[in-house]
Amino acid sequence: MINISELAFRYRGRGSNLESSFSMQVQEFAVPLGASTALVGPSGSGKTTLLGLIAGTLRATSGSIIVNDQAITGFSDNELGRYRIRSVGQVFQAFELLGYLTVIENVMLPWYISGNGVKADIRKRAADLLLDVGLESKQSAMPGELSQGEQQRVAVCRAMLNNPPVLLADEPTGNLDQANKQNVVDLLVEQAKRNNSTLLMVTHDESLLNKFDSVLDMRNVAQPLEVKSQR
Repeated sequence: MINISELAFRYRGRGSNLESSFSMQVQEFAVPLGASTALVGPSGSGKTTLLGLIAGTLRATSGSIIVNDQAITGFSDNELGRYRIRSVGQVFQAFELLGYLTVIENVMLPWYISGNGVKADIRKRAADLLLDVGLESKQSAMPGELSQGEQQRVAVCRAMLNNPPVLLADEPTGNLDQANKQNVVDLLVEQAKRNNSTLLMVTHDESLLNKFDSVLDMRNVAQPLEVKSQR
């Protein structure tokens, strides 16, 4: 379960002649175990930022994020690293596949990092996931040999490999045709329910929203502000 309360995040960066800042506040929301929630809202509303805060790749300025009874906002850097390995499966917008690994090796990457389970069992699960997304014939291919849509499906399989308690997906269907969009979302939602995981997925595709238990419009829970000014 994910519980968020009085969450605030502020970022300030500097370029050669620009200063930019981003500020976001989320008052309160919760997603129960086994539930799937779609995050919607216009660009700049904080959807990707919120996923980063829950994943522990960004640190909140203040407030509380509790994931399965763990207050991750109080974690050290080492604790956040262990939390991400053990508890979080992520699908990134840019896929982030490793070009020197085969497709099935990329899917197995969370196992290589965590070392949990028997390798033969993990390899079978990776192969089964690739079968589910129609890529069973691509196991030995390299990422560079795949289309963007195929790479995206590999990234989805990788996120689900270790049955993580938390699944975070940032526009995982953006490069897919309609049939594969439906298939990938069905797979993510099914995995969340089967493993009692919590799924949060960013999407702009309204045709997918009926597949989720709930839809969270960031305009209703967040107050984002983005400012860019000449120095």
